[in-house]
Amino acid sequence: MSAQDLMTPNPVTVTSHATVAEVWDLMRERGIRHVPVIDGDAVIGMLSDRDLAHFDVGRLITVEGAEALRRELSTPIVKLMSADPITVEPEAGLGEVIDLLLEHRVGAVPVVRPETGELIGIVSYVDVLEALRDSLDDE
Repeated sequence: MSAQDLMTPNPVTVTSHATVAEVWDLMRERGIRHVPVIDGDAVIGMLSDRDLAHFDVGRLITVEGAEALRRELSTPIVKLMSADPITVEPEAGLGEVIDLLLEHRVGAVPVVRPETGELIGIVSYVDVLEALRDSLDDE
C-alpha cells in the first residue's frame, strides 16, 4: 500500500497570507486537523490544530481584552506554521509513512509529486489507522 492509496486527494489548503481566524474557522467547518500551506502549487508549511492550541482565548479576553484577541486572531499563519514540512512521494510505502509520522511526531504528511513538488494529497494518522483496520478486517 502506498501513500497514493492512503491519501486524501486535493486537500484543503491555505496560503501564508491567511489569518489565524480564517484557518481556525476553516478547520472547524471542515472537521480537519492539518492544513498544508501553499505558495502556488508548492507546499511551504503545515499548520495543525496543535499550532493553534496555544491561543488561550479565555485568558486573552479576561486579562488582555477583546482588542488583544482581535489582534491575535488576525496574525498571519506564516508566523505559526511549521516551515519546510516533511513530505512523501505518492509511491512511498505505508511503512515509510508510519516511520515519518512517528519520527517527526506529526499527525499528517503532504503527498507531493517528486518532479514538481506539487501537492496532490495528504496522509494523516487517521488514514493510516483506517488502512490498518481494513487490512485486519480482510484477515
